[in-house]
Amino acid sequence: MAKGRVRSRMELREQYEAAEAREKADREVHEDAEGEAEEVEQEPAEEAEAEEAKAKPVKKKKKPATPKEPSKRKKTAKLVPKRVVWVIYDNSYKKVKTFPYNQRKEADEEAEKLRQDKKTTYFVQPFKEEITQ
Repeated sequence: MAKGRVRSRMELREQYEAAEAREKADREVHEDAEGEAEEVEQEPAEEAEAEEAKAKPVKKKKKPATPKEPSKRKKTAKLVPKRVVWVIYDNSYKKVKTFPYNQRKEADEEAEKLRQDKKTTYFVQPFKEEITQ
């Protein structure tokens, strides 16, 4: 469990801003006191040089933009014609035998025959295979 009071973000932010304002006010008081002492010591020529240095910021030259090459189109994969067949699989999911799609009944009968003969599990599932010509 949390110990003590849980502070909200709004309260924390208000505290932070108040502390920041106090620090800023302190800095201004110190700068005013130091600034008055320095103004007496500086000569008019030095002030002009300081203003010129502040007025001329150094500009960096931008490099010209390099033209982008047009992106190459991605080739779409060729659609390979497929057909559905019935496949008899064993327990380790190895293909035992395949049948055309319209011979589902024969595939089921063959799977049942294998189950009875070898006393292991065989099952039939559809499979999409590529048509080779």
